[in-house]
Amino acid sequence: MKIYTKTGDKGTTALFGGTRVPKHHIRIESYGTVDELNSHIGLIRDQKIDSHYKEVLMGIQDKLFTVGAILATDPEKAILKNGKKRLNIPKIDSEDIELLETEMDTMNGLLPPMTHFILPGGHQTVSFCHIARCVCRRAERLASALNDLESFDAYTLTYLNRLSDYLFVLARKLSHDLQAAEIKWIPKKQS
Repeated sequence: MKIYTKTGDKGTTALFGGTRVPKHHIRIESYGTVDELNSHIGLIRDQKIDSHYKEVLMGIQDKLFTVGAILATDPEKAILKNGKKRLNIPKIDSEDIELLETEMDTMNGLLPPMTHFILPGGHQTVSFCHIARCVCRRAERLASALNDLESFDAYTLTYLNRLSDYLFVLARKLSHDLQAAEIKWIPKKQS
């Protein structure tokens, strides 16, 4: 199988279902940012962290491929006129979101209460989590904008929202595990 097809040489690409759109289309921006997020999560998974977190991150990467597929699908081509599904695209469901919430609750139970905003950093691995969190928020903003134009399953947006929260809590938990300092943001008083 060749990687290059030459079909995108003039600035367009095909969605699932065959519809061609410009490469700068909001749908492409949305799933491209999810792909970028997936790469950042792979970088976190490659760090020296507990195997449980690596396993959860691997599952998240799988779900991000599902999110990408949902965002890359032309909604008009996904369903036939008789209402049946044309494309076999997996879905994000409530159990996927509950897994993230359960993981966050477990990690939070092992951490001191948060009393201030925290400055990103303290350890390279923690910084990777914060970068992934920011990319996840961007993916969520883009997907939200796309959803305003062409709606898709609501669990997809909820998953991205919850995932950014998960990445924040994971950053805190890894700071704790790696004995890295959490630097509180305390605004300086104006003189």
